[in-house]
Amino acid sequence: MRTIADETRAAALSRRGFLAAGAAAMAVAGTAGAAEANFFQRRKLPLGIQLYSLGPDLAKELDAQLATVAKIGFKTVELAGYLGRTPAELRAAFDRAGLSCTSAHVQPKGAGATFSGDLSKLADDLRVIGVKTAIMPILYIPDRFTGADLRQAGTQMTADDWKWNADFLNEKAAVLKKAGIATGYHNHNFELAPLGDTTGMDILLKGTDPALVTFEMDAGWVTAAGHDPFAMLKAHPGRFTHMHVKDIKSTTKANFELRQDPTEVGSGMINWPKLLPAAYDAGVRGFFYEQEPPFPGTRLESAKISFDYLAKVVA
Repeated sequence: MRTIADETRAAALSRRGFLAAGAAAMAVAGTAGAAEANFFQRRKLPLGIQLYSLGPDLAKELDAQLATVAKIGFKTVELAGYLGRTPAELRAAFDRAGLSCTSAHVQPKGAGATFSGDLSKLADDLRVIGVKTAIMPILYIPDRFTGADLRQAGTQMTADDWKWNADFLNEKAAVLKKAGIATGYHNHNFELAPLGDTTGMDILLKGTDPALVTFEMDAGWVTAAGHDPFAMLKAHPGRFTHMHVKDIKSTTKANFELRQDPTEVGSGMINWPKLLPAAYDAGVRGFFYEQEPPFPGTRLESAKISFDYLAKVVA
C-alpha cells in the first residue's frame, strides 16, 4: 500500500524533474539565443560611427542629427574636428543623445587642436569629451609639398618621409600617454603604394613603438589599394585596435590615389561576416562605420542601411 510518505517523495521527485527539465530547456533556449546574437552583441561591443560620414550639415544640426544617430542604434561616435563647439559643448551634446565619444581624429598640423600644437591642452580637451584615443587621420605632409593636394603628396612620399612620420607619432604618443590618451594612425590607400620592397604602411608599423602607437585600419581604403585586410591583420596582430567599417563596390580599380567607388556596408566587395571576427581576433575593439561621398540618398539613410546590415551579421 502506498503511504502518505511515499506520495510526498513522489511529488518531490516529480517537482525536481520538472524544474530540471525547465532549466535544461532554458539553457538550450539561451544557447540558441546567443548563437543568433549579432557580432557586436556576442562580444559586448558597441558599434560606432565616424561623424565625418555625416558631412557639413552635422555642425548646423548637431542635436537633431546625433538624436537620429542614436535612434538608428549607434552607441559610440568618433570625432573629426570639434564642429565649431567647445569640448564641454560637445560632451553635453553627446550626453543628451546618449552617445559616447571614445575616439577622435586629430590633424597632424594646422589650426586648432593638432598633434603639432599644445599636447597638454589637447589631452585636457579630449578628456572633457570622453575621448580615450587620439588618431592621426592623415600623414604629416612635408613642407616641400606646400600647395600640392593630398593625392599628389601621398603618392610622392619617400621612405624617409614615412620614417619621419613614424618618429613624429612616437614622440607625440609618448607625451599623450603620460596624460592618459592613447595615440593611433588611420590609413588611406597611398600608404600602401610600393616603395621598393616596402610600403609607407610597413614603415609606419615597423617604425612606431607598439607600446605607444596603435592603428585604425580603414578596411575600405586597404581594399581600394588592392591589398587584403585579412593578410594585414594576420601579419600585425595587436597593432590594429580600431577599424573603419567601410565598404566599396567591386567596380573600384586598385589605386593609391584616394579613389574608390563607395557604397553602404554589406553592398560592396568586403566579406564582413569573416572580416569582423578576424579583426576582433587580431585585437580590434573600436569599430566605426564610415562612408565616403557620393551618397545615393541622404547620409543618415546610408548610415541606417549600414547599421541594419551590421546588426544582422552573426559571426
